[in-house]
Amino acid sequence: MMFERFTPDARTVVVHAQEHARRLGHRYVGCEHLLLAVASTGQPAGAVLREQGITPERVEEEVVRRVGLGAGAGLFGDLDRDALSAIGIDLDAVRARIEASFGPDALTRAAGTMHCGPRPSRLNPRRAIPPGLLRRWRRRRPVPAASVPHSTTTGRYQAAGAVPRGHLPFTARAKKCLENSVREAHAMHDQHIGVEHLVLGLIRTNGGLVPPVLLALGASEPALRAAILDRYRQAS
Repeated sequence: MMFERFTPDARTVVVHAQEHARRLGHRYVGCEHLLLAVASTGQPAGAVLREQGITPERVEEEVVRRVGLGAGAGLFGDLDRDALSAIGIDLDAVRARIEASFGPDALTRAAGTMHCGPRPSRLNPRRAIPPGLLRRWRRRRPVPAASVPHSTTTGRYQAAGAVPRGHLPFTARAKKCLENSVREAHAMHDQHIGVEHLVLGLIRTNGGLVPPVLLALGASEPALRAAILDRYRQAS
């Protein structure tokens, strides 16, 4: 399995990315949450990002500015706000009109529908759920609220209301980023996948929020890559 090769520090970054997503009220883990977690880490790769102006505070500010807080943020997460604005589309105005027409929780309801699992077959419910899985569900007891881990991440923003619980799915781009980190480790002939590989895989990901966030913060992929590789060569 890929995650078995992740170092403890790299695993911590992934866990913190999920915690940042929960704190912001997002029902998914995207590349932007991974970037926020990496910029907050005390590892050399995180120090390089901060030296280049990619601080946790500035990353979080850009993420919230572009997608907002709460479950409805996932509906706008992969859209380029600046590019749409250039052709006359204001996402904030779109969000306001949706909420005015369908209620203030319209985006939250829509996002919940997006991330819920497939509905059981109405024609034959017994075939929709494997018998073994159904038995395990029946034996499963509710998890006490006290057992839900408390987030250890901090930031300026906190979504109103209860934070999302349960499994937060990774977006397709976030999964691609993790795959890129494996390729970076192979290219460097490393047997492990560390924070440095995560960052290199993250900044080479096309599309999504990371490229416009880096651009807004005045950073470029080639300069970041060179600085990270140089820092780890000095440490080796």
